[in-house]
Amino acid sequence: MKIRKSFFNAKWFHLLSLSVFVCVQLSLISSCRSRQKTDMRSLAPAETLVYLETSDLSEMLETLTQNKAFQELAATTKDFSQLKNVQVAAIVTGFETSEKQITREQAILNFKPRFALIADTHTWNTTAASIAENQIGKFVEETYGQDVKLEKSEKRDAKFFAWTSADGRKLFAAVSKSIIYVGNDGSLLDKCLAVQRNEAENLLKNENLDRTRANANTDKNLLALGYVSPDGIAQIADAAGVSLALEASEEEVVKSFIAKALPAVLQKTTNEIAWSARKTQNGIEDKLFIKTAPEVASVLKETLVPPSENELQAAEFLPVNFNSTTRYHLQNPQIAWRSVLLLTAKQIDALGAKILLQVSNSLFEPYGVRNAETFLSAVGSEITTAQFDEEGDKTVVIAEIKDIEKLKKSISEEINFKAKPEKIGPADVWTSKDKTLAAALTEGKLILGESASVMLCLQAKENGQNFAKTIQFKNFAQSSAVATTGAKDAETAQKIVSVLGAPQDERKRFVGFYQTETRFNESGIERRTISDFGLIGTILEQFAKEE
Repeated sequence: MKIRKSFFNAKWFHLLSLSVFVCVQLSLISSCRSRQKTDMRSLAPAETLVYLETSDLSEMLETLTQNKAFQELAATTKDFSQLKNVQVAAIVTGFETSEKQITREQAILNFKPRFALIADTHTWNTTAASIAENQIGKFVEETYGQDVKLEKSEKRDAKFFAWTSADGRKLFAAVSKSIIYVGNDGSLLDKCLAVQRNEAENLLKNENLDRTRANANTDKNLLALGYVSPDGIAQIADAAGVSLALEASEEEVVKSFIAKALPAVLQKTTNEIAWSARKTQNGIEDKLFIKTAPEVASVLKETLVPPSENELQAAEFLPVNFNSTTRYHLQNPQIAWRSVLLLTAKQIDALGAKILLQVSNSLFEPYGVRNAETFLSAVGSEITTAQFDEEGDKTVVIAEIKDIEKLKKSISEEINFKAKPEKIGPADVWTSKDKTLAAALTEGKLILGESASVMLCLQAKENGQNFAKTIQFKNFAQSSAVATTGAKDAETAQKIVSVLGAPQDERKRFVGFYQTETRFNESGIERRTISDFGLIGTILEQFAKEE
């Protein structure tokens, strides 16, 4: 049987999207609220795998409406003043895997998290119960359809609500005092209520989470934070391994290898993950810190090192219409590649390590490289990739040439370098017989990839309409990170406006740009992203109505 597709259920973003919906309704209800802060960890079960929290929903949402993108598109903005001091936590305690048969040969894998949203509304109990029944009920109807059945009950000091859609999907809510619990598993809500009554352990004793919160809370501009435990990483790794395997290749040996090797590598090398979001002058800064095993961190820090000089040499060859681009900046790309392969091989068995070496070159195939080791030994410290479409079919790699003959040997045999090249300006260009792949040598650089994309790069240099002339170039070029990615976003701003306000003109569009930097230190891997709306915006997008 062939499994056609695998995916994480996108609706698990609802664990925070739903919190926004619930709490926004508070702005329509006038009531007295306690100003005393709740430590939301005290309401989450000790076995929580993934934990997210924000201590002031009003401040978080207002921050998203204050940037240029939102203000250019929005005619009105919702009033969030009534949400002041409303606290929200979202938790995941496990993942379930299910398989849906499509045909005799095909099936779909679905990874479903057991999640709960915890919102301390700081309102009266009757107000919180009204929100749970009416506003969450409205959310369920809009999401699952009108044919939804509601069952209500009471147990001890809590009111319970259970909605069931016509196709069997369920959502549960419970209200106790000022706190609303919402989730996709009734037993999880029971556990949360037991925690609230001090009948079960909470997260307060989790020292790693305590350290994460202590580090993040020193920042006065903090908007939200998150944490993934070692057990959470293990379960996510299992699901991610299957998902990536099914999408990575048509070859069964490759699928099998990724499905087995990726979880093993992640589980053995990654100890915990911490996330924080803060507001800055340039947008929302998301920091993702991946704490690795000490020996892993040591190797990566020593081998994935940027050179002292910091000049973005490929910028003049990058057309302004790229979807995304990444610059890899390494003292020695070949050593960096070898260290990653060796670290990975150590985490798997001998057969897996052998397969790893065989399939590793496939990562470079989209660019027309058939031997990664030889390619990386023949190029300079700066390697730039670019993608010109969402599917990833139109890609190029731009690199400084160190050894031209060795470099030619590393490239796909579809390019015949013995043939006479075509002269396009100062560039020598070779094209495959089917015209899909091209290699250009110019000004000491190689431009290799999909033919039309290579030609766009040569034109960008000639006509001057390139990345080096854009306002985003300065920040990108100044980055000293090992890997720096810049990408365009033509959808988020419009969707955020539809959630947090009303648009001036439905047809008006704003194309944003975000930048992600990846660094390696003595503790692990740090990824820093600056964007208009951040991960919070990505979560809010899920709540936008489809156009």
